[in-house]
Amino acid sequence: MMSAQSKPHYTLDEYFELERTSEARYEYWNGEVFDMSGVSHKHALVEVNLTFLLTSLLRDKPCRVFPANMRIKVPIMPPYRYGDVSVACGKPEYQEIGGVDALTNPILIIEVLSPSTEAYDRGDKFTYYKSIPSLKEYLLVAQHRPHITQYVKQEDGSWSYCEVNELTAILKLPSIDCELALAEVYRDVEFPLQPHLSLVPES
Repeated sequence: MMSAQSKPHYTLDEYFELERTSEARYEYWNGEVFDMSGVSHKHALVEVNLTFLLTSLLRDKPCRVFPANMRIKVPIMPPYRYGDVSVACGKPEYQEIGGVDALTNPILIIEVLSPSTEAYDRGDKFTYYKSIPSLKEYLLVAQHRPHITQYVKQEDGSWSYCEVNELTAILKLPSIDCELALAEVYRDVEFPLQPHLSLVPES
């Protein structure tokens, strides 16, 4: 969930002080500060499932999985953003920004979509993330139905795009050479029953 704070304008120093003294997650944008904390139970469950799955899949690989409280440096939109899940391979690299550490070399970033953030995650935030030199893959994971949108960076710098929307699907993650089973991503998540169309015979 993303909501603006009541103070009309923050300086960067005020924002950094807020970050250092609060347990919540805030993102800074042109003087406004947005609270990124507080998610639905489905969002939280999907996020936990993803973190657990990736940690298990990467246990024997030189990669590290980071949860939602890891700050990520984004060159074209300073000082940093928050992803729901991120992965760095090789040695994680950090830069101290405003007295806190921000990851500078994620290879994979995952956002679990919420109604209040979906347009931002699909649009501007992805544009900002593209400025991270190490980033190779971006996933957008729905919480209200089985659906994952995958973007993969190609050798020419373009991004390929695909969608999977079946619980039986297996999604290959080329950035970390793993496969993600949607049934495990959505384990214990209950979805509303889809209405069936009633067929009315012609008279």
